[in-house]
Amino acid sequence: MLGKRLAELRKSKGLSQYELANRLGFSRGKLANYEQGSREPDYETLKHIADYFEVSVDYLLGRTEKHNYNDTLPNLTEKDEKDIAKDLEDIINNLSTDGYAHFDGRSIDELDEEDKELLLASLENSMRLAKRLAKKKFTPKKYRK
Repeated sequence: MLGKRLAELRKSKGLSQYELANRLGFSRGKLANYEQGSREPDYETLKHIADYFEVSVDYLLGRTEKHNYNDTLPNLTEKDEKDIAKDLEDIINNLSTDGYAHFDGRSIDELDEEDKELLLASLENSMRLAKRLAKKKFTPKKYRK
């Protein structure tokens, strides 16, 4: 079930296996093995994939048909996506230059590439969720779809 759901989610975003694997931080072969069912990811990897697609781990594993754990949140517009990208870039630049922001006692420049990618992915996911929550909370009911 995992392989089928993973392939469906990937295709719904218009991504190739290579593109998705790159965004998730592992090899295309590893992703292909997950999709074919010849390999099972560990729980942390499952959570990472679920967070990327904004679905529950239960959905990925076929335990529920409920696609999205936050279906009630509004979708992001193209402008929202651009705002998030700009804000993320500003945060990254501030982490790299001011010397005050640290992650686990190290500046972002001192992190290895994998830790850097995980930190940035976490920041991006947090910003996306915060934007969606703010849209839900502050958009007047008459303008909600």
